[in-house]
Amino acid sequence: MRIKRMLSAVAGTLAIAMFTAGCGVTSSTGSTASSTTSDSSASGTVTVFISGDTNVQDLWDKGIIPAFNKKYPKITVKTQIDLHGEHDQQTVAKLATSTKSGDDPGYQLVDAGWVTGQAAQANLLTKVSSSNISNLTDVPSATVKAGLGVGVPYRASSVLLAYDSTKVSKPPKTLKALLKWIVKNPGQFAYNSPASGGSGGAFVSTVLDSYLTTKQQKVLRLEKNAAAEAAWKKGFAKLASLNPYVYQKGVYPNGNTQVLTLLGQGSIEMAPVWSDQFITAQKSGTIPSTVKYTQISDPSFTGSASYLGVPKTASNKKLVYKLLNFVLSAAGQKVVASEVSGYPVISLDKMDKSVAAEFKDANISSLRAGYYSEVASDMNDQWDQLVPGQQ
Repeated sequence: MRIKRMLSAVAGTLAIAMFTAGCGVTSSTGSTASSTTSDSSASGTVTVFISGDTNVQDLWDKGIIPAFNKKYPKITVKTQIDLHGEHDQQTVAKLATSTKSGDDPGYQLVDAGWVTGQAAQANLLTKVSSSNISNLTDVPSATVKAGLGVGVPYRASSVLLAYDSTKVSKPPKTLKALLKWIVKNPGQFAYNSPASGGSGGAFVSTVLDSYLTTKQQKVLRLEKNAAAEAAWKKGFAKLASLNPYVYQKGVYPNGNTQVLTLLGQGSIEMAPVWSDQFITAQKSGTIPSTVKYTQISDPSFTGSASYLGVPKTASNKKLVYKLLNFVLSAAGQKVVASEVSGYPVISLDKMDKSVAAEFKDANISSLRAGYYSEVASDMNDQWDQLVPGQQ
């Protein structure tokens, strides 16, 4: 789930027929509070297209939209979801067709991994800046730049190194130190198979990157490259050599959640975890407060901001900009932090003290991106062949 959300960059610009059935549409029944502001008279409809999972739709339907409607009660915001992004290629193709014909694609805002991937490369989105979305000035410039001029960052997450502080007093701070710790503490580290979740995928790609040149790392984040992938050989050999030392001598959990469960039960002492899932688990009590987290370096684990995009031929753009500006306000970012434990993308000094304290160690301007989607698929396939069962 997570690896798709963070790494999706859909390939192909073929003009495929109409978007296939299977994308549900729901209308928000958000609050229509009577309180008004100077902009409360704005009216119209905005549809948000989501390529992702139900937790993202819940963020909009149960969090952002009701909060937005308190300020703009006459603007109706709806969501439309392609669950798990199963039709991404068809969606981008249809968007290309509507852009060419000058037609509204049926939605005015996109929440999808392909916003800064295929859609940006194909020039299908509206250029954005602080001139039409003033709160962009509160977002780190590096994060805005990563949106390629069309993506509006609105939440972020990264993979962290979680550890049981009752058993680990000094957690590793670098990848090299982490690999040494794994060998010295057999059975106490776990990561899920990369195809089953992004936290395991982040650990695998981090090890692989440690054997690549900076140029090779960069190219694999932009495109499929056989020569650069061939340089993974030493990294996969290193991963295979860890089999006797990971959880139960080579057992790899199926998914991010299973890793969190092992941590919560005390079955392991350390693991890579997604920041939002970890924070949510601690809030719910499934992960005890004694489990802490840190970030490693040389290289760090992967992470990124999630971006919103406005189709070039979308209608009601002025209303869309109001929605985007709200999402980047302190109130909107508080909803993101509360609903999905996402890192705020605006400066923490703009946030409530409680939110600022919770995310004080998150530096979204230096998040390390994951591999291009096809490259990530190759990595998963090679890991399946070269790592499990090898001694």
